[in-house]
Amino acid sequence: MATSKHSVIVCMLVAILLSSPRISLAGRHLLQAPTAAPALGLPTLPPLPKATLPPLPSQPSFPKPTLPPFPAMPKFTLPPLPTMPKFTLPPLPSSQPQLPNTLPPLPTFPLPTAPKLTLPSLPTLPTVPFLPSPPSN
Repeated sequence: MATSKHSVIVCMLVAILLSSPRISLAGRHLLQAPTAAPALGLPTLPPLPKATLPPLPSQPSFPKPTLPPFPAMPKFTLPPLPTMPKFTLPPLPSSQPQLPNTLPPLPTFPLPTAPKLTLPSLPTLPTVPFLPSPPSN
């Protein structure tokens, strides 16, 4: 809380110092000054010297090594894969079994009866008589 009070005071002091008469007079002087001379164009830059790099050395030629020939691999054959025995499935039945068309009866349980309650009559609100509107001519 105390820090915010101090920062408010500092901000007010800065605002008062920046609004001094000298600053406002300097602003008025700038506003009343005659028009300035047109700005000069940008100076041209002198051309930069071209960098000359020495040529890259060529890649030296290395002697080609002579590789011995690959040894001959013996040809071998894989053993034959064992065959799986053929399974025979039993034949499917040609007709579907009959499903019953009716559901079995559900057991009935007697439901408990609620006691009869007599509620007192509600009082009615008195109605305000309707006044007819005056005829419009």
